[in-house]
Amino acid sequence: MAGRPARTGPADEAPGLCVMKDFGLVAPGESLSVLCLGAHCDDVEIGAGATILSWIDAGVRLHVQWCVLSAAGQRAEEARAGAAAFLEGAASARIEFAEFRDGFFPYQGAEIKDWVAAMSRRFTPDLVLTHRRGDGHQDHREVNRITWNVYRDHVILEYEIPKWDGDLGRPNMYMPVSARLLERKIRLLEGIYGTQRAKDWFDGETFRGLARLRGMECRAPERYAEAFTLRKGRLG
Repeated sequence: MAGRPARTGPADEAPGLCVMKDFGLVAPGESLSVLCLGAHCDDVEIGAGATILSWIDAGVRLHVQWCVLSAAGQRAEEARAGAAAFLEGAASARIEFAEFRDGFFPYQGAEIKDWVAAMSRRFTPDLVLTHRRGDGHQDHREVNRITWNVYRDHVILEYEIPKWDGDLGRPNMYMPVSARLLERKIRLLEGIYGTQRAKDWFDGETFRGLARLRGMECRAPERYAEAFTLRKGRLG
């Protein structure tokens, strides 16, 4: 998967000046297979929802394996509705849910690894989206650990989730998103995930504020972005 320098300018030649460059994973009309791993039913949508909407909107032929590791009862219904909404227009999508016990992932690590490993034999992605290693939620950290253990030869982007833990890190990869698609992401989150509305951090102001901050950090054209951590990559 080669990066494509997409934007340069006169500042490139200025000595000592750090220049932001764009690198595209794929161009409109090309195919990209993506594995989306989330511990809970809204995790992928919060961390990478606008990125997924942007790829589809741009005409990327997106093939997605969408996996939620803890989804039961009403949360499973929300997970199903969320995946369908965010993946509308994708070239193909396969959605799988497990029912591992919420809040106890570190104690179910062997079983979760077996589940993810079995799924990895059915789908080989170009890109894996997973939780950030330094996330304060124990379930999120366990998913990250298992991701890196199972997917040793893949590009892995770790997404972030804002919450009361105050555990946001320093991402190094940014996906600029349009104001239109960010608002769509927020509408979907607020409309689908009724079980989460009582949480004081789960609202449009939080999601919009973080996207504005990340957009500022990468000078996004429309001021908004989602951010990721890329721990390892290879130039080809």
